[in-house]
Amino acid sequence: MLNKNAIKEVLDISLPAVGESTLYTFMSIFDTMMIGKYGGSIAVSVVGISNEILNTCVNIFIVVGISIGITSFVSRSIGAKEKSSAQEYASIGFFLGILISIFLCYILFKFSRNILFLAGAKGKILDLSNTFTKITVIAIFFNMITNVINSILRGYGNTYIPFLIAAFITIVKLFLDVILIFGIIVPELGIMGAAIASICSQAAGFIAVLIYFIKESHVKIKLRYIFGLKISKIRNILLLSIPSSMEDAAFGLSRLLCTFIIMHSGNTAFASNQIANTIESISFMPGMGFGVAATTLVGMKVGEKNYKKAREYTYLCAIGAVLMMGFFSAVFLIMPGILVNLFIDEEEKKIIYLASLCLFIGAFEQPSIAISTVFSSALKGAGDAKTPLIVSLMTSWIIRLPLIFYFIHFLRFSVIYVWWVTVIQWGVDAILMFILFEKKLNSRNKLLVSKFIRY
Repeated sequence: MLNKNAIKEVLDISLPAVGESTLYTFMSIFDTMMIGKYGGSIAVSVVGISNEILNTCVNIFIVVGISIGITSFVSRSIGAKEKSSAQEYASIGFFLGILISIFLCYILFKFSRNILFLAGAKGKILDLSNTFTKITVIAIFFNMITNVINSILRGYGNTYIPFLIAAFITIVKLFLDVILIFGIIVPELGIMGAAIASICSQAAGFIAVLIYFIKESHVKIKLRYIFGLKISKIRNILLLSIPSSMEDAAFGLSRLLCTFIIMHSGNTAFASNQIANTIESISFMPGMGFGVAATTLVGMKVGEKNYKKAREYTYLCAIGAVLMMGFFSAVFLIMPGILVNLFIDEEEKKIIYLASLCLFIGAFEQPSIAISTVFSSALKGAGDAKTPLIVSLMTSWIIRLPLIFYFIHFLRFSVIYVWWVTVIQWGVDAILMFILFEKKLNSRNKLLVSKFIRY
């Protein structure tokens, strides 16, 4: 029988996280819609290839990198009733996050044209993407620091404030998009207006969350922990953050390489895939939100050495994610064409047809993505980022990339084969994550029992 208190605790943490992720996705969707309506498939390709590169880098190094390390150690410290340890990990993690963000932004700004060229951008698309990327890098810096602060808040179960910050950023971004892209009141700036809107909205969000964090956060950043850095604490964070980053890198870079392969197939294939990905991305939000809850709650229960409760929370998070993402499966099956038409003019019938087929196929991978995301997040909450890394390496580089290269680059098949490959990839990924989570928790529980018996 399901525990009502456990369900309430899961929902209290996961629903604001789902809302936060959903808001950011809607922001990206409406942003893409406005850009598509303004400049058609060329504008979508310009912004799409740039955002794909920038978001991949941010996710690898910050969102599922240093931020996961911070959340895991803060939550386990809170679970073990060691607040000073939580604040030390938060302080060191924040410092590391700033250093990583500065370095990453410098690389992205300095070598943007080279990276875009390697991605397959050429001619007008390369020139516009380069300018767009250099402007957007400023917004990315504020976004990364905001993510680091949010990871500290999530570590002690506060997902409500990151949700409110996401709502604030989304409102500012979309408001400025309308004004700057289409030239309402001010001169028409097109896709560069979207980049400027990103800078303003992300900077405003960073200032807002920083003010809250300084005044109200339960876990504070202490300068004494930054000035007196302990190598052991840095090592602990990095030993969890690096495998977590590498897991997302394994997936993100394979996806990026697949994007490059699709880009070389032509603008029609790339724009179709990009639009379908943008629409599908909203369905990932429940998985991400319940994944955040799994990381936090499992971390706390592992800190308490209550492995039975950790398993219960993980299963509840998985059930919630599957149910919510199953709803999106039904939507993608029933009305893919209607959704695609929101993003592109009716004249571009080939893109509408291909994107609709891709989205229809994407419906079949939703439950697997939900299971994979939650059990991977639960493993990280328990302090194990190596297992998700190994699984991601296998499914991304042994299944996804070789098959897409074979069907799209070698056989020159339609872009819809990319989506059938990902259905297979996520199915294998979900099965492996579930099995290895059970194995991990059983081994932890047996170790605890053996220590109790010896005592």
